[in-house]
Amino acid sequence: MPRVSFKTDLCKGCSLCVDVCPKHILRLSPDKLNAKGHAPAEVIDQDKCIGCAFCATMCPDCVITVEK
Repeated sequence: MPRVSFKTDLCKGCSLCVDVCPKHILRLSPDKLNAKGHAPAEVIDQDKCIGCAFCATMCPDCVITVEK
């Protein structure tokens, strides 16, 4: 099963990964801020991930890892 993980302290909350996810399982955290003061991206439903890695490809800061 594919797994998405984030380096949340490095995420700048640009939401490019959220916009590109075909399964709509990513969001910007509504209640957390990282060390830089941004709402980091997070996974809503890990089980629906298909491992396409569009999110990781789109991330300008390379904070996303997709494992299959």
